[in-house]
Amino acid sequence: MSAVAWMDRTFYPGFARNWDDILFRERILAAMPDNAEILDVGAGAGIIEMMNFRGIARRVCGVDLDPRVAANPYLDEGRVADAGAIPFEDSRFGLVFSDNVVEHLDDPATVFAEIFRVLKPGGLFLFKTPNRFHYMPLIAQATPHGFHQWINRKRGRAEADTFPTRYRANSARKVRQLAVATGFKLEQLELVEGRPEYMRLSPVTYAAGIAYERTVNLAGFLKNLRILLIATLRKPE
Repeated sequence: MSAVAWMDRTFYPGFARNWDDILFRERILAAMPDNAEILDVGAGAGIIEMMNFRGIARRVCGVDLDPRVAANPYLDEGRVADAGAIPFEDSRFGLVFSDNVVEHLDDPATVFAEIFRVLKPGGLFLFKTPNRFHYMPLIAQATPHGFHQWINRKRGRAEADTFPTRYRANSARKVRQLAVATGFKLEQLELVEGRPEYMRLSPVTYAAGIAYERTVNLAGFLKNLRILLIATLRKPE
């Protein structure tokens, strides 16, 4: 057994590689209305199995600039489109979700307004994104895109699925501001730190990641330094 595998078993028993997507899936399932049409903003090619809700929702639609969205196996209908101009009618969807997409937006206010438009009154918008004050986004903001591709390649992710980041809606304060500006009610905002995936490259980096995770979880006043930001916004009735 490798040292990293031993540390996995010792410090994070029960954690899977995509623990964050598993957690987000649980949030989506808990919020999903019965017999709903739902929309995946930034659905892409369908590489995250946990974002497959076909057969659970009445109909799953998706939008993305990536042309592979048209063949995404997790969608009943995928359209190639900018999230700032969603090609669906007003008040269509009971729930909209977005998994690790908000950090890539050039103009998050326009995207939030479009999502507000296509949601039914009372509908929910859930998204998961990195918190810009965590060390990984801070490193990402200080390094070139090629470095991000190299890191993700070492983690088993294709270069084609590593996109430039902007971090223009990636703090609790900014989410609250965007919610107010676009008419949403902020129902819940979670900041979560779990197994430090990007630090599992070696025992030394992993040990540093574990120390950080323990610190920001034990000290409540450091919660704004946790990696995941999961928000639930509601369109008023």
